[in-house]
Amino acid sequence: VQLQASGGGLVQAGDSLRLSCVASGRSFSSYVMGWFRQAPGKEREFVGRVTYSGNTRYKESVPGRFTISRDNAKNTVYLQMSSLKPEDTAVYYCAAREVSSREYSYWGQGTQVTVSS
Repeated sequence: VQLQASGGGLVQAGDSLRLSCVASGRSFSSYVMGWFRQAPGKEREFVGRVTYSGNTRYKESVPGRFTISRDNAKNTVYLQMSSLKPEDTAVYYCAAREVSSREYSYWGQGTQVTVSS
């Protein structure tokens, strides 16, 4: 499966932003879709994931300002971010793993989100 993330940009603190990730290739239903982010000088961290049925799970440290969803008809997964803070500045990646796997094997190219204070 190929993943194409988009929607990043430069925003001000307090703004909202929605990232999108379009999947192509094998059946979208075969994959759990996840979002990750990597801030400057830090390791990449898991943000959350959504199953085909829409069940979501987030990393405990991820604020409630983030919501993951997917539109299976469009083969697209979203990351809605609100009340953005400068510490949310990072490259955001979407990723996919097969339902039976614990490892995310497929990655998008990343989209930069920069939040200015």
